Amino acid sequence: MVIGLKYGTTVPDMNARKNTYQLVQKFTEKFKARNGSVSCRELLGCDLSTPQGIKTAKETGLFASICPKIIQDSAEILEEIFHQQK
Repeated sequence: MVIGLKYGTTVPDMNARKNTYQLVQKFTEKFKARNGSVSCRELLGCDLSTPQGIKTAKETGLFASICPKIIQDSAEILEEIFHQQK
């Protein structure tokens, strides 16, 4: 979403769209390399689309133990990508 906000456009522009898609692919590859997946279910080991999955994540402290690292990784990768685009 951040990449789309920064590099997307409100008018049809195939070059901007292609560039945005390439940057999203780059982000996804880097994120997977660091974390093994982009799926919350796989990253946390439980299904957050179910009440039981949310309960498990809360009870085991997954939101506090795993999510901050994932958010930090995302921010660092975005910073790398944005820096390379200058």
